[in-house]
Amino acid sequence: MQRATSFKPAGFLTDAPDGVVVLPHDGRHLRRKLLHLDNGEMVMLDLKEPVLFHHGDRLVLDDGTTIEIQAAEERLFEIRARDTLHLIELAWHLGNRHLATQIEADRILIQRDHVIRDMLAGLGAEVSEVVEPFQPVRGAYHAHGSHGSHGGHHDAGHG
Repeated sequence: MQRATSFKPAGFLTDAPDGVVVLPHDGRHLRRKLLHLDNGEMVMLDLKEPVLFHHGDRLVLDDGTTIEIQAAEERLFEIRARDTLHLIELAWHLGNRHLATQIEADRILIQRDHVIRDMLAGLGAEVSEVVEPFQPVRGAYHAHGSHGSHGGHHDAGHG
């Protein structure tokens, strides 16, 4: 069985990956885990520190090949606002509750929570159910670089 002890951030490598692992948002914060690839193979992930992986990040295997991490489709709420200021206000309310949130120019995505949906509707938001990959904003303490050293496996130039 292959082993991965390092990674490269999304966009760092331009060649095609040698395999893919699809993980939901809450399954992408990893340090040591047996991963099941889409082709049926398995890879042992064994990092020195936990990492919050982003869609497109690559695990580097001992033989130099790479495995791409892809965000799984998830059941989400799509939140739309009246205007930009309203969207910012809604994002503030979600951030105040420390919810994982994907913020885009014209919408916000969150994992489904009916209590939060009711709160957002009460604030005038349009909330609908969607199923798509979920890539929430990385918190200040969860960006790749905030975990300290990755044993030299994370090259400079990616911020």
